[in-house]
Amino acid sequence: MPQHYVYIVANEDRAIYIGMTNDLDRRIREHKQGRKRAFTGWFKMYSLVYYETTGYLAAAGSREKQLKTWSRPRKLKLIESMNPGWTDLSEHLPSKGRGHPTL
Repeated sequence: MPQHYVYIVANEDRAIYIGMTNDLDRRIREHKQGRKRAFTGWFKMYSLVYYETTGYLAAAGSREKQLKTWSRPRKLKLIESMNPGWTDLSEHLPSKGRGHPTL
């Protein structure tokens, strides 16, 4: 079954961006390489601080929309529930043999 991801990237000032993709490893590489010269590129949001996975595109889309409606404090609490130190999780992606939360 194909995997779909909802993810949050952040910059040093803890500004955040929520997105979704079917290839998290590729998408995070794109953020880090600055391939997308939009919001995340302008604000240097290169650090993967949170992600979830599901086998269903619709579930990922719904979850992305849901997270975007949350207040900032609620989003920060979600990030810190998985990643209290706000470390870059890109070294622990599923493609690198690590576990991850599921929707």
